[in-house]
Amino acid sequence: MTQLRFADIAVNLTDPQFIGSYHGRVKHASDLDDVVDRARSRGVEKMLITGTSLSESRGAVDMAKSYQLHCTAGCHPTSTGEIAGHQGGQEGYIAELVKLVEEDRRDSRRIIAIGEVGLDYDRLHFASRQTQQAHLPALLLLSKRFHLPLFLHSRHPEAHTDLVAALNQVGWDAQTWPGAVVHSFTGTISEVDELVRMGLYIGLNGCSLKTPENLSVVKDIPLDRLLIETDAPWCSITTSHASHAHLPQPGSPLLLEKVNKPEKHKPGAGVKGRMEPCEVPIIAQVIANVKGISLKEVAHAAWSNTLRLFYPEEIASTP
Repeated sequence: MTQLRFADIAVNLTDPQFIGSYHGRVKHASDLDDVVDRARSRGVEKMLITGTSLSESRGAVDMAKSYQLHCTAGCHPTSTGEIAGHQGGQEGYIAELVKLVEEDRRDSRRIIAIGEVGLDYDRLHFASRQTQQAHLPALLLLSKRFHLPLFLHSRHPEAHTDLVAALNQVGWDAQTWPGAVVHSFTGTISEVDELVRMGLYIGLNGCSLKTPENLSVVKDIPLDRLLIETDAPWCSITTSHASHAHLPQPGSPLLLEKVNKPEKHKPGAGVKGRMEPCEVPIIAQVIANVKGISLKEVAHAAWSNTLRLFYPEEIASTP
């Protein structure tokens, strides 16, 4: 495993669980340093911290600076109500995101993608379709303005259709835009085909591997369009998931020891139900098993794709 290189393109390191707080109650001391160190010790060299709102994007930048990582900046579709509620409206909210990106460019250049943005029709109690759709074009256009790839969210078949329409509306063109990934993908193979034809990448995590139908889709995703993520602390693989049968065997060095309850946390261990970026190799192994190919093939493809989308300067600087 040590010779393989991994990237977690979606990790919510600003989530309170990584400082020991669950549902507003502190259960253990912060183990954020250990979480990052564990990931790096298992070959996860790059981690992209997700920015899901204006405040979370600011927090993501600060954390990325502290740990020498990178992050996104944007507004998750379920958070778009705060755009409508902003004192300056959409224009004022976007202006603050612009200011954040511009300040980061003058400082540490930690923001390497615009996101998380998109559409989520499974959780309309957070933001209506109309609210999400009203603010999406302005968020998408930040990608072209700053020449940063898009980190997209799409949940629900109709959301996929409307997201594709929104991309076309703002003039999406894979040849002139800086690229995009639909992360935490749970859609159909026809949706994959459409996204791939448009030049987008597909991000896979535990939520992408729940059902037999999911696994059938994963089997047919082209390797040159595949990216790997954990979406930690969310999207763990449970015993009810179809992918559970593809997990590494007990005793595998890929597996992380986990305590059953947060209050029983101990040094060096994870927490059951809390995903960590060090588990990227496990997602890669499951994908390899489903596709019937080696872990090395999946790891190398995902790493190369990650560099192409998020770190093109590293490819350009390679002798």
